[in-house]
Amino acid sequence: MATTATRTPAEFEDRLREYARERMEEGRAVRVGEKEISEQAAIVARYADLFTEPQLESLREAELTAEGDERERLYRLRKTCESGLVEAQLAEREDALQNALLAATVTFRGEEMPLRAAEARLAVLPSYADRDELGELERAESARFNDERRELLAAREDLDAEVSGEPDPVARSEEEKQISLHELEVALRAAVAATTQAHQERAERWFERLLGPERETLPSSAHLRWMRRLSPLESTYTKERSVEVCVATVAALGFDLDAIPNIHLDVEDRPQKSPRACVIPSDPPQVVHLITRAQGGISDYEAFLHEAGHALHYAGCDPRLPYTFRAISRDHALTEIYSYVVDSIAGEPGWHALHFGLSDAEAEENADASVFLDSLLYRRYAAKLRYELGFWGAFAEERGGSPRDYAELLTAATGLRYDPRSHLSDMDAGFYSADYLRAWIRSAQLRAHLRREVGEDWWRSAATGDILRGLFTEGTKPTSEQIAGRLGFDPLDTGPLVSELLG
Repeated sequence: MATTATRTPAEFEDRLREYARERMEEGRAVRVGEKEISEQAAIVARYADLFTEPQLESLREAELTAEGDERERLYRLRKTCESGLVEAQLAEREDALQNALLAATVTFRGEEMPLRAAEARLAVLPSYADRDELGELERAESARFNDERRELLAAREDLDAEVSGEPDPVARSEEEKQISLHELEVALRAAVAATTQAHQERAERWFERLLGPERETLPSSAHLRWMRRLSPLESTYTKERSVEVCVATVAALGFDLDAIPNIHLDVEDRPQKSPRACVIPSDPPQVVHLITRAQGGISDYEAFLHEAGHALHYAGCDPRLPYTFRAISRDHALTEIYSYVVDSIAGEPGWHALHFGLSDAEAEENADASVFLDSLLYRRYAAKLRYELGFWGAFAEERGGSPRDYAELLTAATGLRYDPRSHLSDMDAGFYSADYLRAWIRSAQLRAHLRREVGEDWWRSAATGDILRGLFTEGTKPTSEQIAGRLGFDPLDTGPLVSELLG
């Protein structure tokens, strides 16, 4: 009787590296608009021998007898194998949904455009009424795919529960992240409460400045992309200068992006290119893609700096580390620390004065806008986590069929009107919202550490780069909470974050 061959952990890791690189390069090509259809399912099929029940059992047995770093490496390989088993069942359906979304269009003022192009257009439409109209078209078209999203969520959850042996999606995520999501949410809610008055004072000023007197009392969330650009200040933060300024900003920390050949910049503007900047670490540290799509406004600069933090982290890891500790983490909270630290430079008044020729008063005002937007996004994600805990806590009974309190929570947190139809499209897998929020806490702790060690000019000092470089070499091996301990903070200490959001 034939048996399915299994690989040793080292052989599995080597083959996994090839698989991950192919999938990430395919995802990159679709994301940047080089390909019109996704063919992830074909890649999954080619590597069908990689993810099998016997292979999973072999990794589990090896993990049980290992200790220390080796046990952690085998844990991550086992969890990746579990994910691969699930992905093999769903790849064709996910391709179908992805390709349907890529093919979807809306017609606005007689112009037919891809759904992705409509998302990008919302950031640059100067008319409040036009943004309202296009936003409704975009949400309605996206919501047409909610049944497919819900069916995929349910199928993935059933498979995740079966493969992992843990039927509770919240408990499963807590085990992998090694945290209590509920304790995190309580700490985050307290930080929101502590900063609400300061946020509301800024909101009154900046809602008026960014949306104008014609705005509704409760503007639609369709205006968020316009607000994030600081669009009325677009003539200061032009898209033509974004790459130049951001490269110079990173250089001041001691990182020359032009001299790091393994970071591949894609700053081209293509019709089907996603408007959301990202980094794709296809094979860190050797191949790391930094992808942005400039549209004008401060968000171009913040997005580039954010992704530069990711790219420098992945490209700066020690190549002698096992592949697992260069590319696989328990979650995304670690790498988000570094992206948040780098993009927070846009909240420094001196940065605005240095690169844009502003007076001290103008620089202070524009930096305050960056702090307002950071506060707005923090509050949005804190509300998302609260919603997602309820959503997944009730998933066994509701199967994702209810938007629950999505719109109410996000509307109350942001002062923008959210549409309950977006409750599925506005959800990243694996409680990514919690990873972002842990990074918000940790990056504030790291900035407090940098101010102590380097000074108030940490954001333009090579000494900061030296500290970051030391952290980057560890790759994905440490957890976010371990970084907190090294900095001398409790993982849930939101004091530095509250101080920054208060300004």
